Amino acid sequence: MSKSLYTAHPLPSTWLTDFDKHLFNEGTHERVYEKFGAHLQETGGRKGVAFAVWAPNARKVSLIGDFNGWNGDSHPMYSSDAGIWTLFVENLPEFAVYKYRITAPDGQVFDKSDPYGFAMEERPRTGSVVVDLNRYQWHDEAWMISRQERQSLLNPISIYEVHAGSWRKMPDEQWGTRYLTYRELADVLIPYVLDMGYTHIELLPMAEHPFDGSWGYQVLGFFAPTSRFGTPEDFMYFVDQCHRNNLGVILDWVPAHFPKDGAGLNFFDGTHLYSHVDPRQGEHQDWGTLIFNYGRNEVRTFLISNALFWLDKYHIDGLRVDAVASMLYLDYSREEGEWIPNRYGGRENLEAISFLQKTNEVLHGCFPGILTIAEESTSWPMVTQPTNLGGLGFSLKWNMGWMHDTLSYMHEDPLFRRFHHNLMTFGMLYAFHENFILPLSHDEVVHGKGSMINKMPGDEWQKFANLRAYYGFMWGYSGKKLLFMGCEFGQWQEWDHDRGIEWAALEAPNHQGLQRFVRDLNLVYRNEPALYENDFDWEGFSWIDTSDTDNSVFSFIRFDRSRKNFVIVVANFTPVVRNLCRIGVPEPGRYRELLNSDKEVYWGSNIFTGEDIFSQEIASHGHHHSLVLTLPPLSTIYIKPAD
Repeated sequence: MSKSLYTAHPLPSTWLTDFDKHLFNEGTHERVYEKFGAHLQETGGRKGVAFAVWAPNARKVSLIGDFNGWNGDSHPMYSSDAGIWTLFVENLPEFAVYKYRITAPDGQVFDKSDPYGFAMEERPRTGSVVVDLNRYQWHDEAWMISRQERQSLLNPISIYEVHAGSWRKMPDEQWGTRYLTYRELADVLIPYVLDMGYTHIELLPMAEHPFDGSWGYQVLGFFAPTSRFGTPEDFMYFVDQCHRNNLGVILDWVPAHFPKDGAGLNFFDGTHLYSHVDPRQGEHQDWGTLIFNYGRNEVRTFLISNALFWLDKYHIDGLRVDAVASMLYLDYSREEGEWIPNRYGGRENLEAISFLQKTNEVLHGCFPGILTIAEESTSWPMVTQPTNLGGLGFSLKWNMGWMHDTLSYMHEDPLFRRFHHNLMTFGMLYAFHENFILPLSHDEVVHGKGSMINKMPGDEWQKFANLRAYYGFMWGYSGKKLLFMGCEFGQWQEWDHDRGIEWAALEAPNHQGLQRFVRDLNLVYRNEPALYENDFDWEGFSWIDTSDTDNSVFSFIRFDRSRKNFVIVVANFTPVVRNLCRIGVPEPGRYRELLNSDKEVYWGSNIFTGEDIFSQEIASHGHHHSLVLTLPPLSTIYIKPAD
């Protein structure tokens, strides 16, 4: 590009007003991405691109790029009393690559990506790219209008968690294998998820990141969907197609930390602009990353507007907020003396709490019906309670305690499960303290933890029977559902981001059976209001028997909101057929089997009680009537009244 074509001008005050600057510095400019970054504009009869970046401590900021030969003297930017540097470059086209060359207070020079850049070059390059985000024509009006109702917590929510880079690989002449693009994912992933009966796709972070092995959790371009899979418009197309097929899209969002990469936020203007100076506050030693300064207004503006950006420009239906526990505690993963107490002498990060509350207030206020989901691994209270009651304001929280306890139980040899019975029942002591999702996520099948099928004890048949029984227990239990890709058919290998998941396993009937069972679980789940309508209240759940430790049998009832309709869930976690198993039921009459994880089509032994199960007027478990069942080995069955 000839740099003579790209004349620089001061940015008109009508573009970035004094009020914009005031809101930004105050921490309340919720849509500051409409003014910062690079925007294709026409001003004063001239077409070009408007740039704005916050670098209050810089001695000089210049715009550099392929259009000026990366010359820091060609396009110096104009400073303001708000610490914001601006420039309008005439005739600069879409897709121009650029960075900011920043001269620090001590004279050091850094070339930085645009913190508000809407696109980036594909790794390992780190230049920002000028793009128009307003050109795409959306066709998801029906979904957007009905989203608030569809995503009501009274409705089924079953989430398929996906790492886009390794869900499926394509043969490639140059590289051997390659990623699917956003548009290819729309063509292949969406039909698969629909066929499996899920309601939502959750994507590991799609914001631009330099290192594949971070899976997106060390973000470089917070406002840029990763270029690995295509353009911003391509990602819009993917979301649009999900919505047109009645699938919600949840995006992992990472406000807990950022990497030290030289092109990123680290030491942005020669100072710790986005983080803390003191490493006792500013660094995650475990991850080698930096912690945002949540008490700084401009940083709050950056993060809150970033969260809103994905909901606004990409129609995202929910954000799963990563590593919330690390934000809430000043002493997270730190020894004594390695952290600084808050102003009251406590360990709570008061600024992070305030930030999370404000973020949830803004997101739910601007987009009613979206979901915010906390990955919070401690017993922090009121995560999903409204902020006006002192809560954090999230819609849902991952139930990490339930996940750890139940997986520990399933890992035990069935012979010894009787000694760990409480691991499966303990979760009910706190099940309704929060609005919980039951997560079996990517974190449980990496770093030597083994695949889901290999967590199960026994021979091959028992492993699959155990896993089907466990999934049946999970889908029957109170809480929304999340399952990571590959776990639905029991791939043997631990998840590896460099490889596609083990689709070849589906040539075997055991994997086919497990996949079919998960599909049928989702079908039954979505068709039975008792399994989802009252997930967060004792009115929706009642134990039948929690004390059958000798047989390792659990039984409970799920009720819909009217309590007139119910489903009975019975799980037998031993490889022994339990004949003449009596359970109490709330109503007399004829019952039928709704789902049985031991069916032959699921690779089970095909043992079942029979087509019709009639109650007997024999009191049991606090009910006046009861059923006598034959429980298959290592199984979960669902039963409901036949009439």
